[in-house]
Amino acid sequence: MTIAIPGKLADVSELTETAVVRKVAWRLMPIIMICYLFAFFDRINISFAKFQLQSDLGFSNVAYGLGASMFVIGYVAFEVPSNLMLYRVGARRWIARIMISWGIATALMIGIQTEWHFYVLRFLIGAMEAGFAPGILYYLTLWFPASHRGRITSFMFVASAFAGILGAPVAGLILGGLNGVAGLAGWQWLFLAGGLPCLLLGALVLMRLDDRIADATWLTAAEKALLSSRIAHHNRDLADHSLWGAIRQPGFLLIGFVYFLLQIGSYGLNFWGPDLIKTASGGSAATIGVLTAIPYICGAICMVVVGRLSDASGERPKFVAGLAITAALGFFAAGLFDRQIVPLMLALALLGSGIVASIPTFWTLPAKLATGVGAAGGIALINTLGQFGGIVSPVMIGWIKDWTGSTTPALYGIGVVCLIAAAILLFAMPESLRRSDRRS
Repeated sequence: MTIAIPGKLADVSELTETAVVRKVAWRLMPIIMICYLFAFFDRINISFAKFQLQSDLGFSNVAYGLGASMFVIGYVAFEVPSNLMLYRVGARRWIARIMISWGIATALMIGIQTEWHFYVLRFLIGAMEAGFAPGILYYLTLWFPASHRGRITSFMFVASAFAGILGAPVAGLILGGLNGVAGLAGWQWLFLAGGLPCLLLGALVLMRLDDRIADATWLTAAEKALLSSRIAHHNRDLADHSLWGAIRQPGFLLIGFVYFLLQIGSYGLNFWGPDLIKTASGGSAATIGVLTAIPYICGAICMVVVGRLSDASGERPKFVAGLAITAALGFFAAGLFDRQIVPLMLALALLGSGIVASIPTFWTLPAKLATGVGAAGGIALINTLGQFGGIVSPVMIGWIKDWTGSTTPALYGIGVVCLIAAAILLFAMPESLRRSDRRS
């Protein structure tokens, strides 16, 4: 799209929106993607450290499970307040604070000796990281027009896919190669590797990010005017709501429920994918690790492709619904072929393509309902609702497996959950959410 810049900017007669967005993306997205990669690694490194940590400290499975869950409790408790504070003090300083404080808390994990140390630090890590993902999602709405957010958001979430793909082999090298070096166990080095780089990243955020378009000295006056006008154009029908005002918007709680359902599917893959592969293949830990990466690789590819397609059409709910249906078919097929490794891997590839790619496309929806503090708090609240899906999914699948002796009924159940999410997206969304982002 080409836009003429009037008035004082007549010396620059034309600028292309795509070129300016690309310039902003190259400035902001590399550091955001690296930060998000470490955020996701910070969530999963506890699972890699599990066996060494339990062996060295004598923690029971119950103690480990409780400590691991304390992260979620801290995260959920502080997520909405964190994003409201981000709105108040500015994204640059608050995101840097999050990076530095959670980096310190993660590095302090090397000193745990008792179960209570473990519980307190896991809660603290969750509390310090709270608001990071929704804060970044809100920050992107300040810099990118709605018609470009599908691709931009997908790039952010590709970083989480890479954390899943690379996390296992890197963690394995640290746990094995550095165990005993400088008197530290492998699991202690793993927490240092996850925490200390975040201190540097926090400093880099302070240097590289700007709170607002107006603050960007690396953009020309014409580029700032174009970008601001396009974002204002897409937000022309939105009010600057309070958090309560955003919650009262038609469709807000509905998309929060949809995200809860999608996260049930996402955590179903995260927690039970390796177990399914192990049962069907009987392979070694290394083989299972490689095969487990396949759904995430497919999801990462699908993220980028769907991000471009949804930007081109602007029909966000339809794309999220299509991905949810794809995930449902994958869950049904995984349940049907849970003992046959080749068709199971095809099912998991389909499942990953749907459920992994649905998340970034979903996050283009909340910004359609509010701006300002309502958007900042609302995005955090929706993300919090999704975290409850992460609590429900493992418990539900585990209970069904204990009751029936098989994960197949649970996989069918999650497939139905995905279909419910798709039905809501296709048939229950208000006009404000169904409106195309490409509409002028």
